[in-house]
Amino acid sequence: MKLLIRLSIFFAALFISSLPSSYSCNPKDKNTLLQIKKHFNNPKLLSSWDPQTDCCTSWTGIECTNGRVTLFSMASDDSVVGQIPDQIGDLPELRTLEMSSMNLTGNIPRTITKLKHLVLIFLSWNKLSGPIPDYVSELKSVTFLDISFNKFTGPIPGWLTQMPKLQTFQADNNSLTGPIPNSFGSFVGNVPNVFLPYNKLSGKIPESLSKIDFQAIVLKGNGFTGDGSMFFGGNKRTVQLDLSRNLFEFDLSKVKFGKSMALLDLSHNRIFGTLPRELTELRLERFNISYNRLCGKIPRGGQLQTFKSYEFAENRCLCGSPLKKAC
Repeated sequence: MKLLIRLSIFFAALFISSLPSSYSCNPKDKNTLLQIKKHFNNPKLLSSWDPQTDCCTSWTGIECTNGRVTLFSMASDDSVVGQIPDQIGDLPELRTLEMSSMNLTGNIPRTITKLKHLVLIFLSWNKLSGPIPDYVSELKSVTFLDISFNKFTGPIPGWLTQMPKLQTFQADNNSLTGPIPNSFGSFVGNVPNVFLPYNKLSGKIPESLSKIDFQAIVLKGNGFTGDGSMFFGGNKRTVQLDLSRNLFEFDLSKVKFGKSMALLDLSHNRIFGTLPRELTELRLERFNISYNRLCGKIPRGGQLQTFKSYEFAENRCLCGSPLKKAC
């Protein structure tokens, strides 16, 4: 699911950045880029950024439309030392910002709010820290926000629900704390895909989320407790649901599954009850309910019978194939 989202975002960025241009680089944008190069103070970095050449046609990581910079990519250069430069906000037509895997420190600069046309933000695999800044909410055109694998702290921002075009929020492997905000019960736009695995989140899931139809939500590796059944529903269109490695406790036999469910991981929780037979009607590609408190006979049929014993293992009294324990 995550790979498909990544690919769709990549092709969207490629489309945005490959629109035809018959214009040379705007002088203001060129000057801004040269200031950014100077900011990093590394002669070997961005060596193709020669002031004597056109930034739209000759500079690595830069794409333009009608002479204005629309894509900025400095991904995967671990020679970088420093913070995201304030000058990034002086590229007014920027649509795609990618600064991943660069060892960047500090936080997201406030100047980013000047980028009113920004659509895609990739800031993963850095050392960015502190709370996720409230002013990011001013970026009303953003559809994809990836800040995964950083050192962000503090709560999940409630203002994410006020970003009308947001489609995907990825904050995997940070140090975010606290519960899911109540505001997640109402989004001003479409409900985004939410990826929050391996943070330090905790608490109970707000009941208001029972009304929300996530296509994908991943909460793996946190400390959530209580009822997780509100993520399910016969009319929901959820494709990916990963609640694994938490402390959820609810009766799985009372849960209704939407027909779109394909990736389901509930392992390492305190879920009890029996496995509903309607699981055999789903086109499951991934399934794991190991290390819970489930009982009863494993239903046979459909994709359910294709999964291995370890995906059912270590339950209280679950029995039947593919487990060796007979019923």
